Amino acid sequence: MLPHESKKGHILIATEIEAEFERLKLELKPHRVVGFIREKFLLEDAKAVIAEAYISESQTKYIVMGALEFHTVSQNSLLKMLEEPPRNIEFIIISPTKSNLLATVRSRLPILQGESLHEVMQVDLNLARVDYAQIFAFLKEHTRIKRSEAKLLLEALYHRATVVDMLILSSSQLENFDKAYRLLELNSRPQSIFALILMGFVGEK
Repeated sequence: MLPHESKKGHILIATEIEAEFERLKLELKPHRVVGFIREKFLLEDAKAVIAEAYISESQTKYIVMGALEFHTVSQNSLLKMLEEPPRNIEFIIISPTKSNLLATVRSRLPILQGESLHEVMQVDLNLARVDYAQIFAFLKEHTRIKRSEAKLLLEALYHRATVVDMLILSSSQLENFDKAYRLLELNSRPQSIFALILMGFVGEK
């Protein structure tokens, strides 16, 4: 159920982005729904969203941004708009993972779980008691991981830490997760990124 009482909108986590957009259009009738559905959400897309948001509306208009990847610059350009949306405008962001989005974006909108094509990947590491040998084995196991799979694994590590192991992440651990996604965007080696994340749990003991 959509939070119609919200004045700002929400973030929807779903792998089938176009299907979710079509569902939203049906569910939100007769309201106007404007979609910006992309593979990569770039700065030019963010500028188009801002321009659309300032077109005056007498009734609520929903602006939907959906993408497999959201570039950092495009997200930063939307922060003020998300914090103080124009009158009668609600924003909905559809992303396959929370880690696609900056912490500053996630803090401005509630996060809902939509339909997902894949369940969260399973991670066998207990991050409350992980040691160097386990980290080495994990990195070796994922030597040839693809970038798209690396994003899902990053999300799985976050899920394992916060939901399965029920850890309260420190500020440095949270920063590592945000930094990890940005590094993936820049095509950094996944092994280096996962080492950054996992070593952060060893260091917190």
